[in-house]
Amino acid sequence: MTAREQWTAYWTLVVRETLRFARIWVQTVVPPMVTTALYFIIFGNLIGERVGPMAGHPYREFIVPGLVLMSVITNSYANVVSSFFSAKYQRHVEEMLVAPVPHYVILAGYVTGGVLRGVVVGVAVTGVAALFATVRVHHGAVLVAVALLTAVLFSTGGFINAIYARNFDDISIVPTFVLTPLTYLGGVFYSVSLLPPLWRELSLANPILYLVDGFRYAMLGVSDGPPWVGFIIAGTACVALWAFALGLLRRGVGIRS
Repeated sequence: MTAREQWTAYWTLVVRETLRFARIWVQTVVPPMVTTALYFIIFGNLIGERVGPMAGHPYREFIVPGLVLMSVITNSYANVVSSFFSAKYQRHVEEMLVAPVPHYVILAGYVTGGVLRGVVVGVAVTGVAALFATVRVHHGAVLVAVALLTAVLFSTGGFINAIYARNFDDISIVPTFVLTPLTYLGGVFYSVSLLPPLWRELSLANPILYLVDGFRYAMLGVSDGPPWVGFIIAGTACVALWAFALGLLRRGVGIRS
């Protein structure tokens, strides 16, 4: 394929993936906004008053970065895993594989769709957060970079989950038993500096902790560790997962077998 034909194929996938979640925005965009509002009502207003300031900021402001990034993580992952598995289940993924479209174009199209949904929901959640707390941006470039790297990382992870999934139950195992615990234990609602030494050391093994920490630094200018650690982890993981997903797609794992 020529470069122009590859771009056309990529753009077609992106438009399809965007329209897919945009048409059902009541199911894809509104629920995270409602959930965020509930978090602020319960944790921000009721519990936050008892917690008091954290890391030099009111508790309601402290949890904003974590809630925004949590929405980016869950939605970018969910968009790709559900979309690609549906393509497998309905067997129209085979049409893409037999077409003269490079595998990396297919992967890029799905990942971009996940990134767009993650960013759209993240912006929407930030708007809801602004109703309850002061939203700050300390380092705009860092904020954009962390958000995009996170969305790419978990979109690619969703693609890999969809490749291995054999039924609809399989696409919910990772979000339920891996992503949700790691996200909630990743410093979204607290600073790891408050944890006992043992739990603090265990938390350092959670990669989402560094993403949340870097995003909090971008918004509030405070962090529990060096902000660049999150960039290294996210960048390395993106490259590794991208190569792994591309290899699976080329071999037809979970598709041709």
